[in-house]
Amino acid sequence: MEHLINQRVKDIEISGIRKFFNMVSHIEDLISLTIGQPDFPTPEHVKQAGIQAIEENYTSYTHNAGMLELRKAACTFMEKKYGLHYQPDTEVIVTMGASEAIDIAFRTILTEGTEVILPGPIYPGYEPIIRMMGATPIHVDVTENNFRFTLEMIKPHITEKTRCIVLPYPSNPTGVSLSEDELREIADFCKNQDFFILADEIYSELTYEQPHRSIASYLKEKTIVINGLSKSHSMTGWRIGLLFAPETLTKHILKVHQYNVSCANSIAQKAAIEALTAGMNDALPMKMEYEKRREYVFDRLNAMGLSVVKPDGAFYFFVRIPKTVGLNSFDFALNLVKEEKVAVVPGSAFSEYGEGYFRLSFACSMETLEKGLNGVENYLKKLN
Repeated sequence: MEHLINQRVKDIEISGIRKFFNMVSHIEDLISLTIGQPDFPTPEHVKQAGIQAIEENYTSYTHNAGMLELRKAACTFMEKKYGLHYQPDTEVIVTMGASEAIDIAFRTILTEGTEVILPGPIYPGYEPIIRMMGATPIHVDVTENNFRFTLEMIKPHITEKTRCIVLPYPSNPTGVSLSEDELREIADFCKNQDFFILADEIYSELTYEQPHRSIASYLKEKTIVINGLSKSHSMTGWRIGLLFAPETLTKHILKVHQYNVSCANSIAQKAAIEALTAGMNDALPMKMEYEKRREYVFDRLNAMGLSVVKPDGAFYFFVRIPKTVGLNSFDFALNLVKEEKVAVVPGSAFSEYGEGYFRLSFACSMETLEKGLNGVENYLKKLN
């Protein structure tokens, strides 16, 4: 019966990140520097809010857009943190993680034959949805621009088919963000253009060099902001995402969300209220620890003679594989597992422009990082 399956679904593949992780995760004593999973537990007060919600029987459907109390908390959070102003009753949707928010946004704005401009390398969660909508992803190679996706790089790729530009910052896999000047340039140019901006800001609370700034500060009327609690509050499994946009957009996106999942998990929503109010600054101690790890990893990679751009957000390094190694990124990563029992993600998982790199996550303990980097160093010495 496979001949009856939607061809667009057949043509897409499982995420290269998960594909590689699933290949090697069974190996005993594996040191994994792969998945973007914070190694901190969900804050205790947030967990208790979830427990209380179960005990008080908050186990029924909520409003399709999410509990109003949560939407109010989310809007207050965005205003206090980033100076963004959204109406809780009409301009925010609580989703099943940021992934669902991306999905319903694309399914609302994309049509057959349209184009979406994205930086490359990039997180693999966008392209399959774009292709399933009959649209075309247009990747822009940012590897020679220190991974910065600037207006100068975007403009040559804009056509009459352009429907959306994806701005994922801080970036997965590079950790690179955008400055206020860079964002303002893009916003000023796009004001008179007939397309949308999708700003994936899931790592907004994890920035090191400067506070996060959203392009919605300058171009709210055309911007869909994606955020959530997975990275900021170590709540990946709770699946709470947040989508912010003008009512002219959300009233249509909400229809897709309603027919997709009805509403986000009611227990997780109650915990999210606690996270966004009493836990407004829960990310700070995690960020301080990530920053220490970032410095350690940066120094170690430099000492190995590897070419790296220091990330100013998230918890990844995207490392160039020395050309003298003579291996593609998949074989490099697979052999690293075989030789040293250390797992990183091959750069090819992040579009064709990730080939020649590997992604290393520092969302793990210093002890794990030290062991993992020792393995990388030993492996490189063998190759040389």
